[in-house]
Order: sequence, then structure tokens, then C-alpha cells
Amino acid sequence: LLVLLSQILDHWFESEPLKATLATDAVIGAMSSPHTPGSGYVLLHHVMGELEGRRGAWGYVAGGMGALSQAIARAAATRGAHIFTEKAVCRVLLGTDGRVQGVALRDGTEVRSKVVLSNASPQLTFLELTPQEQLPEDFVRRIRGLDTRSPVTKINVAVDRLPSFLAAPNTRDGRPLPHHQCSIHLNSEATHLLHQAFTEAAHGHPSSRPMIELCIPSALDPGLAPPGCHVMSLFTQYTPYELAGGRPWDEQARNAYADTVFDCIEDYAPGFKASVIGRDILTPPDLERVFGLPGGNIFHGGMSLDQLYFTRPAPSYSGYRSPVPGLYLCGSGAHPGGGVMGAAGRNAARVVLGDFRCL
Repeated sequence: LLVLLSQILDHWFESEPLKATLATDAVIGAMSSPHTPGSGYVLLHHVMGELEGRRGAWGYVAGGMGALSQAIARAAATRGAHIFTEKAVCRVLLGTDGRVQGVALRDGTEVRSKVVLSNASPQLTFLELTPQEQLPEDFVRRIRGLDTRSPVTKINVAVDRLPSFLAAPNTRDGRPLPHHQCSIHLNSEATHLLHQAFTEAAHGHPSSRPMIELCIPSALDPGLAPPGCHVMSLFTQYTPYELAGGRPWDEQARNAYADTVFDCIEDYAPGFKASVIGRDILTPPDLERVFGLPGGNIFHGGMSLDQLYFTRPAPSYSGYRSPVPGLYLCGSGAHPGGGVMGAAGRNAARVVLGDFRCL
């Protein structure tokens, strides 16, 4: 796992475009390049598991990603769970004995419970919601020191037609072709391009030729857009959380970077820019503000070797229990990390069930 991803790919493959395409899954969401030591693990993380019996496969959620949350909510509700939305938690309630007693909401409501599972990041859970005096100093120091750098700017796009790529032009009927129903990687013809894009961001500059992962979920799920139109998801990097010279990520900076991304797509699919109806740009600070992702990191913290396994989120606290009895961490900041797989939540639930009789 300490080996560079580029060494692994060079050992197994000869084709540079193939190596670069595989390399993108080793740097997705990570402020690192294919030449960064330990980057091989991130690739492994993205291909572990299976979907409908196919190892390493990914899939679309019918109805959009929100449909997955709704399905989980329905399953919980049928078993007696009460779900409250738009009810922000302001702090974890503790008793005089230091044990969890529930949570307090911003509207003043207190929800009493002897068990609290937090799906929020370790930083939000322990540095903002939990009384600091109840936590060990070394634990707090470790959580404060977590690497949460993120290279990701997410751009959601609405278009009035499918992009027609020079490498595989659209048919006259405008129907989706096989490649429209897959993950399309652009600016990924060679690993050195990924490294160059990373280097620019490491110096505080948005990549001039960003890595782009383009998906068109409406090509498989037409109900996501009006007839003839489509929605596109652009997962792009590298963009720094803080721009060089202290420049803010204002509307001008956001749009300038998005224009760079769109110019790149235009090179592969002429006419793309003319098809755009609307776009939503989420830089790392936006992802932090809107979704509570520290530093904009989709994994609640880097997936580097010093923040994995028995050190996630901190040494001696990788088993989902926290220093506060009754408070558990069950999100991406816990083992085994981020991704739409539910492993951290399932593992945490099993630990809680085992502890429940003692609480």
C-alpha cells in the first residue's frame, strides 16, 4: 500500500490512456497525484465490493441519489423510527457522569437518548457539537490535525441535448449511446496530466486542464429531466480550498473555473457549451458550507495511510466508540472511510447493539 499507484499501473499495463483512466480512481476526492506514496489504496477503495454480483462495479440510483436516502428512511420508518429533517443539532447533551443523554436542536428541542450515533464528520461531531471539556486533549488535538484537504469542485449541469463526442458522434435520433451511460473521463490521456493538474492546485491555482469525470444519469433514468433534455454531473479536480494570494472563491472565480471545464469538454464534444441550460458550481468551500464536508472533502478526511484502519478517526478510537460513553461515530470519518456502501454505519450499528445492554 505504500507503493505509488503509478508503479502498480506500470507493472500491469502498457497503454498510457488505460493507466491514466485507472489512475483517476486513485485520486478521486484526494489532494494527491498518481505519484503520491500510498495513492494505490484509494484505487483499491474505489473497486472493493460488488454490485449485483459484479465485483468492483458501480451503478446509478434510480430517481437520483436522494432516492437511496429515501429508501433507507422508509425501511427505518417501517421499523418504528421517527425521522426529523431540517432540524439542525446544536450540541450533544451529556449527564453529570459524562455519558450521553441525547441531543439539543437549534429550535430548543431536546431529544433524550442514551445512545447517539453521529453521521457527521469527526470535526463537526467532536469539535463543534461535543463539550470540549469532556474529551481528552490528545484526542481533540488529533481531530484538529486531520488532513481534510479536498481538490473537488462539483458542477451540476442541465443541457438540452446529449453531448456528441468527436470520438463517438451521436446518432441522428439523439438516443443515448453506450458511452453516454458510463462514466466518461476527460483530460485523462496520460498520468502526467493528472500530476500536472495536482501540482497547480498544490500551489493554490485551479488546474488549467482539470481532470473531469462526466456522468449523464438521465441517459439511464429519463425521469430525471424533461424529454430530450439531460442532467450531467461533472466531478472535477484539482481546485484548492484556498486560492493563491488570499483570493476568495467568489462568483467570478467560480465561473472562471467552470468556463475552463466547459472549454475542455467543448474540445472533446463541439457544441456542448451551446447546449447548456444551467449550471450549479460547488467549490471546496461550498461543499463544506452546504453539506458539512470539512474542507470540502467527500470522505470527511483524507484516505491516506495515516488516517485509515486503526487510526480512523484517531488511534484507539477506530471501533466507532468515542471518548464519550454512548456517543458513536458512524459516517465517512470512521473505518473504512467514505463511499456509498454503508459499511461504517453497519459496523457502528453492530457495535451499538453489542454495547446496548451495558448502557
